[in-house]
Amino acid sequence: MRWGDGYLMPYCTLADLKSELNEQELVELTDDESSGVVNESHINAAIAKADAKIDFFCGQQVDVPFSSAPPIVKEWSKTLSIYYLFLRKKVIPEDVKTAAKEIFDLLAEIADGEASIPGVSSGDDGIQSSRTEDDATMRMGKASDGSSGTLDNY
Repeated sequence: MRWGDGYLMPYCTLADLKSELNEQELVELTDDESSGVVNESHINAAIAKADAKIDFFCGQQVDVPFSSAPPIVKEWSKTLSIYYLFLRKKVIPEDVKTAAKEIFDLLAEIADGEASIPGVSSGDDGIQSSRTEDDATMRMGKASDGSSGTLDNY
């Protein structure tokens, strides 16, 4: 359950985004109604999307959402939230695109077990690995003789 459901706080906040983008940039990225103010619902949507992406990948190795997010997770959330705000306008600066790609690549490595979350090891902050070698998300069925129906091999 994420913060949109009223349970856990997001990994980053509008104040965190303001440490990277000035007020005018945030207005330009979120103000679809030309009101001249930051539209916080667009900010919250970008943060929720970033956090969901982080949870999806990290959740392959540890329990998520993080009850106490490691500092690196907060940074990932901030960077990906900014990426999603620019993506709304379909114009993404190269440095934002590069930073997001680096995070997505690292998250994929974490999900595959090829990298770990910096500052997190099994047992830190109550975070336990949720995967074992026996886990499988989907398995192919045994070869069929065709007598079972159209979902053979699924």
